[in-house]
Amino acid sequence: MSAQDRRNIKDTDREVRLYATRMAVAAVLSLVAVLALIGRLTFLQVLNHEHYQALSTGNRVKIEPIPPTRGLISDRNGIRIADNLPSFQLEITPEDVDDLNETLARLGHVITLSDGDLERFRRDYKRHRRFEPVPLKYQLTDDEVAQFAVQRQFFAGADVRARLARRYPLGSIAAHTVGYVASLSQRDLERLESARYAGTTHTGRTGIERALEDTLQGRPGYRQILVNAQGRSLKTLKNDPPQAGRDIMLTLDVRVQRAAAAALQGRRGAIAAVSPRDGSVIALYSSPSFDPNLFGTGLSQAQYDLLVRSDDKPLFNRALQGAYPPGSTIKPILGLAGLTLQAIDGTETHWCPGYFQLPGDSHRYRDWKPQGHGHVDLHGAIEQSCDVYFYELATRLGVDVMHDFLTSFGLGSRSGLNIGSEHAGLVPSTEWKRTAFRRRADQVWFPGETVIAGIGQGYMLSTPLQLARATAILGARGERYAPRIVEAVRGEEDGRMQTQPTQKLAPLEATAEAWQEVLQAMQGVVHGTRGSARAVGRSSPYLMAGKSGTAQVFTVAQDDEYNEEEIAEALRDHAWFVAFAPFEYPQIAVAVIVENGGSGSRVAAPIARTVMDAYLLPATPAAGTVAGN
Repeated sequence: MSAQDRRNIKDTDREVRLYATRMAVAAVLSLVAVLALIGRLTFLQVLNHEHYQALSTGNRVKIEPIPPTRGLISDRNGIRIADNLPSFQLEITPEDVDDLNETLARLGHVITLSDGDLERFRRDYKRHRRFEPVPLKYQLTDDEVAQFAVQRQFFAGADVRARLARRYPLGSIAAHTVGYVASLSQRDLERLESARYAGTTHTGRTGIERALEDTLQGRPGYRQILVNAQGRSLKTLKNDPPQAGRDIMLTLDVRVQRAAAAALQGRRGAIAAVSPRDGSVIALYSSPSFDPNLFGTGLSQAQYDLLVRSDDKPLFNRALQGAYPPGSTIKPILGLAGLTLQAIDGTETHWCPGYFQLPGDSHRYRDWKPQGHGHVDLHGAIEQSCDVYFYELATRLGVDVMHDFLTSFGLGSRSGLNIGSEHAGLVPSTEWKRTAFRRRADQVWFPGETVIAGIGQGYMLSTPLQLARATAILGARGERYAPRIVEAVRGEEDGRMQTQPTQKLAPLEATAEAWQEVLQAMQGVVHGTRGSARAVGRSSPYLMAGKSGTAQVFTVAQDDEYNEEEIAEALRDHAWFVAFAPFEYPQIAVAVIVENGGSGSRVAAPIARTVMDAYLLPATPAAGTVAGN
């Protein structure tokens, strides 16, 4: 085909029209795209300007945990022992702070920050993740909240938040038993479920607060909040409320606790009171005590050191952890053992010249009464606390029989209360000594050790709670219950207080005559004409039974005399007294120890009477509470 032919075939008009059509379509598409872009820009920049400005500049939606309300703790009468007090605290979120030291310095000009506040903050700062707020100061005053609010915009990352602070309205009255909460430590963070403690700054550290942490803690909630560039909340987008911890009612009676604290008057000692009816712990007090509220607001190291280094050891729970020789308080139990095992006859008398000697041994085991008690039977031996009678009884029973009988009363083992590091106590036996010492010569049990075990000395150790429980078993004539301190727990489903069951154990077997013989002798201790503690029984409106005891702090040499007035206070005997009342139908059993108090009858017995009065007698107007039962 020639060139002329090809020019004749080309349709120029058609190509022009096609080009024009394509240009028109392209123009329309471009216009639509521009309009869409303008529309989107209008939506973003005009209609949702504030929302997207906040998201782009200040960022974002934050998820903030809502800590749960910690469960409340009350006594058996509903008197509040631990609750939660609304308060404001100053917190800093590390990731929102450019210069932490500079911020702390400037905050110090707005709100007074003690060295303890800063010390605790820097310690807690290392334990938290950068996006988690760290408390700087607890329980701000209204003035401090107002002063910070005025200058809030100058402190990015710092904010005042409303929290619930743990409060112990009774102060030191139940500090050792209820315990306290304290700031979460690194060890706490490692052992606890982190998701459950989101937003929480404290955890139970001792006592009930720690033992029942799982019940009291609850579960956190969450909320999604919109915050601006300064971190200020603009809007709550979603709210998932927390689940509060469950309330706990204890078996403690605050009125009795108060009486115990007042009776000890700050002296080193402890009081335990137990119900013979069901094992409920009515009072558990250790002296001196401390204010648990200090731990909730954060102790400085100096304040903590002061408590730890005190010679009186106020943080030490003597009621559970204090282990002392029980002294003569175990004589009624050994007397019962003698009758039950027919090692003695209740009417059989022994001659007490003021000392006891083993056959072929010149060593004299002395009675507390140098001139002796003369002829004495079991009743008189318990009533007058004759040591010589029980030296003889111990040699008849033997240490292993005594061990088996004493341990059936709960001595030498933990009570199972499980609210602290309870001491197990010790009731020695030949088997125990074989395993307790490395040197073969030390593993031998000597007859003289059996003799002094008969009056609760030597290796024997007991806590006040263990002796109170043993006394409760005596008063109940062998009926035994596992000690309990939680009366009721609020149910998760119905919100009602659910009573916790008692645990009844197999009763101890002894004849009715044996029980009566021993218990009548204990009554004679308090109400008898020759009773060693008859002074506390005078004017008592109810019959009680008791037994005094002393725990030796050091051994007096054979030819020396113990003179309380001439030795240092720290070397004086510990004073014991155990008792139960009313005699016929016991409702309370008490064990009292006063460290270096000297005479159990003179020092510890009046305290036991005060505690039982508080429980058994109507409340006086001064006590301000209702009767305990």
